[in-house]
Amino acid sequence: MLENPHALRCLIAPSILTADLGRLAEQIQLAEAAGADRIHLDIMDGQFVPNISFGWLIVEAVRVATSLPLDVHLMIVKPERYVSDFARAGATHLTVHQETCPHLHRQIAQIKEVGATAGVALNPATSLTTVEDVIDDLDLLLIMSVNPGFGGQSFIRHSLDKLRRARAMFEARGSKADLEVDGGVNEATIASVVEAGATVCVTGSAVYNRTRSVADSVRALRAALDKPPT
Repeated sequence: MLENPHALRCLIAPSILTADLGRLAEQIQLAEAAGADRIHLDIMDGQFVPNISFGWLIVEAVRVATSLPLDVHLMIVKPERYVSDFARAGATHLTVHQETCPHLHRQIAQIKEVGATAGVALNPATSLTTVEDVIDDLDLLLIMSVNPGFGGQSFIRHSLDKLRRARAMFEARGSKADLEVDGGVNEATIASVVEAGATVCVTGSAVYNRTRSVADSVRALRAALDKPPT
């Protein structure tokens, strides 16, 4: 077993970006039945990232399909225009990108005002120093371990060092916020990211890969957590 004290509460959050959207409710319910802890929704606008996904109407549909918390990741410009809409649609957690929020402290406060927990995401090239002054206000910090925009990318290995430094920052400040990682998390990488300090692992194609059942995929991720990191 891993000795990292955070491993026991590592949460698995399947991203529906690579799910079969024609069977979306079924795909989500399969993940819930398999023991997933959250459902992750990547909201993309084709401006901040080079892809377009879906909006709050899909969040509403997912809210009806599951009782799990909805982890909504806003990869969009001017997220302040839509925070209330996503909260009303059923988002439990709302995460914005530091790179799109010149008034980040204000944005975090807005998210909390609409009743969601507040997260901030950092792209691979964005320094942890950019969130030092809001650490005490965060419920979640999301470390991107790929460049956002598309599912199925390979894990960027130096993200492990960034996770370790983020965990050290949390512990120095006494923060109880979740440390989430998104991008390339699969059976080969999940033990390493948890050992580095992650408490929430977003998994897209590792769960919705269409080569085996959702249940088998979630079980394989759980089993990988019991193996030493590579």
